[in-house]
Amino acid sequence: MFTGIIESTGVMQSRTPLGDGVSETLLIAAPFCEQLVSGESVSVNGVCLTVTGIGSRQFEAVVSPTTLRLTTLGGIETGRSVNLERSVTPATRLGGHWVLGHVDGTGRIAQIEPEGEVRHVTISFDRGFAPYVLPLGSITVDGISLTVVATEPGWLTVTIIPHTLAHTTLGEAIAGQAVNLEFDVLGKYVQHLLAPYATPNHLHQEGVSHHGP
Repeated sequence: MFTGIIESTGVMQSRTPLGDGVSETLLIAAPFCEQLVSGESVSVNGVCLTVTGIGSRQFEAVVSPTTLRLTTLGGIETGRSVNLERSVTPATRLGGHWVLGHVDGTGRIAQIEPEGEVRHVTISFDRGFAPYVLPLGSITVDGISLTVVATEPGWLTVTIIPHTLAHTTLGEAIAGQAVNLEFDVLGKYVQHLLAPYATPNHLHQEGVSHHGP
């Protein structure tokens, strides 16, 4: 469980195929490696990964074929920055919202519009997820807890403040870039529970059967 408040950025140092030819071991540089323990969870660009190896300045995590296909981790080149967050503890301040690290799918940055020191970022996504996107609701973009400021089916806009630009990978984002999206888990559970009692005109099943890798 995470909050979507990025702890630090790291760097994708290497990616090594496993013997099965479809999974990979990622080596990621991170400033908090000395505090990690084997088997704990770390969110990497919003994807919950299990720590399988620890060095003084980097950690390893194995990524399954499903995760490589359905998230942006399959295409991140070595040397690129990634957003990192360790899992919450009972004493953690919940500054964002409940985030599982189970990516629902990828979206694509359609437009970045500056206004003063902030940037309005518009992201396209699968229209099947539209019931989960509400104005002033929460969404996770590459592991970052953000507030939806505008939406229509298949599109949403979030506003990025200077602090987030400076301390996450969104400061380097460009139009056309793919991003990992995790929709609000509460909305997904409500939809799942109400679906048997709803007509197709009220709640849409299409495109929401996958709940992330």
